[in-house]
Parts: sequence; C-alpha cells; structure tokens
Amino acid sequence: MSAEPGAACGGPPSGQAQPGACLTVPLLEIGGTHVTAALVRVGGAGPAQVVATRRAPLDAHGTAEAVVAALLRAGRELGPVDPARWAVALPGPFDYARGIARYHGVGKFEALDGLDLGAALRAGLPSCTDVAFLNDAWAFAYGERAEGAARGHDRVVGITLGTGVGSAFLADGAAVTEGPGVPPQGRVDLLVHDGRPLEDTVSRRALTAAYAGATGRRSDVREIAAAARGGEVAALRVLTDAFGALGRVLAVWVRRFEAGALVVGGSMTGSWDLIGPALTAGLLAGGAESPRPVRAEHVQEAALVGAAWYVAGPRADADRGAGPRADADRGAGPRADTCRSVRGSEDHER
Repeated sequence: MSAEPGAACGGPPSGQAQPGACLTVPLLEIGGTHVTAALVRVGGAGPAQVVATRRAPLDAHGTAEAVVAALLRAGRELGPVDPARWAVALPGPFDYARGIARYHGVGKFEALDGLDLGAALRAGLPSCTDVAFLNDAWAFAYGERAEGAARGHDRVVGITLGTGVGSAFLADGAAVTEGPGVPPQGRVDLLVHDGRPLEDTVSRRALTAAYAGATGRRSDVREIAAAARGGEVAALRVLTDAFGALGRVLAVWVRRFEAGALVVGGSMTGSWDLIGPALTAGLLAGGAESPRPVRAEHVQEAALVGAAWYVAGPRADADRGAGPRADADRGAGPRADTCRSVRGSEDHER
C-alpha cells in the first residue's frame, strides 16, 4: 500500500470530497458468494485508484451472526483506516436508506431479514463514522459511467450477470427506480419471461438446470461455456436461449428509457464471446436496435469505484449520495465526471 490514504494527491483523510480534492473511501462489496473490502481513492485531477482489496468467501445461507462476522473481518483486514464513512454495496431487497435487510423468500441472506445491518457495521467496522448503503448494480453502473464503457452517456442501463440478474437505470448520474421508463423498482429481475420470473430463465441456477435437462449432466456456467466453444450443440443452445430471452425482455425498457449505453458486467461476462451475440440478437428481435450491449471495461473494479463515488462525490450529501429517484427528477445524483479511468495500483487482494 502507498502512503497514508489521501496523501498521494493531498486530499482530506475523511469527510466530503471537494472539487480538486482527493479522498480515500473504505467500502464493502457484498455478493452471494464473497465479500470484498477495499480502499478506493477518488477525486483530484487524476483517475480513481483501488489502492487495497481483501476478498473472502461468504456464505449467503449462513446465520446472521456468521455473515456479519465475515463482513467485519473483511473490513478489519484492510488494516488501519482513518475515521470515515464506509460505502456498502450489496444486492436487494434491502432498505438502503435505513440499512435494514429485507431478504425474505429470495434464497439468499435470509437469516439477515429484518436485521439493522447498518447498526452492526457502524459498531464493528474500523474507524466507521457512518455507513452509506447502495445496490451493487447501481455501484457497477456508477463506476462504468465514471470511468468505463458508459463514460460520456447521460442515460445508462447497467446489467450484472452473476447468481442472478442485477440492473441499474441511471439518468444524469442518479439511479432511477420508478416512472414509465423503468421496470418496477428499476429491477429487471422482477420481470417475467413466458409467464415465469426472468431468473427462472437467466441465472446461474437456471442455466445449470437447463443444461442438466438437455444432457443429464450438472455443470457450472463456465463449463457450459467451454462445452459450447467446443462445439456442443446443447450447451450453445442453453446459452443462446437464455441470453436471447434476456435481450427480448430488456428491449422494451432500453427503448422506453432512451438509453445511450447498455453495459453488462458480472462474472458471467467471462463468456462474453457467447453471451454478447445472443443478447444482441434478443435485443434486435425485441425491437431495440441501439445501443448495442457492451461488456464492462472494468468488470472487477467498476462497483468499487462506483461505490466510492457514491459516498465521496461532490454532491454526495443529498440522500446519502445519488440515491434512487423518479425519472422526472433530473440532475439529483453525484457527478463522477472528474474521474476518467481506473488504474489498479497497489492491489493486495488475497
């Protein structure tokens, strides 16, 4: 790790980033199988820097005590942290304003349902003055808009493909969660395909089940992709059907939202050579001729940088950063435009 957080560009060690200032933000990115703790330096005249990370496994089916302990352990492993507000990016359903988990009937983190996670993290994270929660897909889209494939676009749709389908609709840098241009709550995973929840068609469990039904073999998505590249018809059909369906479902919302960029991230984009063409074909079949979907430039770092800007952006004090808003409420979010490219510096990931 370099010198004291913020020292490289003379920014303050904690508090609100000001134009021209540099700030190092501690954060947690929580997924269904892992938690990443990081220090991310944003602001100043240069690009954002992920200056330290710690990644550890996380059991989404564990007890509340075990999950919270894993989160606190990851945060503490960053070492000494100056007093600061932490960013925490995690999937929904979650009451992001109040910091309370709402995981009921969703097959993950159910033990946290109703827990005041904000209070637990404020009490246990090192040098924590407050916690700002945001959806992990919002964080990804913020990061790609600031320094990645969606740079320069005012209206962005971000899709994450991992255990399920995450989504973010950004207008002028703020997440849009209601209005005629977005799905309910801004969540693509709440949509249906052929009368069933979308994630019954597009998710890790759906892909493995479809492949097992076609071949009698249970394989992970990476193995299915490898089989497809090797010429196996069943594997290619599973991927083509699933991501073609996703494109057809997305098409109406991409058109309504008048998106200038559609950027896709998440672990499944390691198979973008197979996913990208199927998704594009589905979008075209659904009547969305533009924008064409593009893979994230910074699959690993985008959510980290986006979460940091959520807390530290020049206008981040409003509603704890660029929180969700109605589409009509323009210009309410943080402006991350001063940060132009991700440069991983001293990355100490395990």
